[in-house]
Amino acid sequence: MSAAPRSRAQRRRDTEHRLSHDVDVWVASASAEGAPHLVPLSFDWDGEALLMATPADSPTGRNLAASRAVRLGLGDTRDVSMIEGEVEILEIDALPRERGDRFAARTGFDPRALATPYRWFRVSPRRVQAWREVDELPDRELMRDGRWLV
Repeated sequence: MSAAPRSRAQRRRDTEHRLSHDVDVWVASASAEGAPHLVPLSFDWDGEALLMATPADSPTGRNLAASRAVRLGLGDTRDVSMIEGEVEILEIDALPRERGDRFAARTGFDPRALATPYRWFRVSPRRVQAWREVDELPDRELMRDGRWLV
């Protein structure tokens, strides 16, 4: 038997905890032709946006640069936070050094040191949903239009 459904406020706290403590997120994007692409990427959360890096010429890099939209899956399938966001693209040397250092320390990965051309992708959440099982599907929306509802 599963636990009782969480309140929306608890789901927000759980989502914010994951954003602050998890290191990887599933990144779903699509090409201009609609071909889906899904990859895990490391990220750093600064309280407002997720910072990720991937090669500029990878399918994900091209898709995010073209559409400026992304859907992220954080957590497990039985405890997921889905985040839809707007993407800002930054060249690898455009980020303040301290911010890049923070990303590298948190993720154990520094794209600034690689020969392959990477870009930063800063994702500002616009919609957030969180649920464990079917009993949490009602009221799963926690953020709409970039504003927390709870």
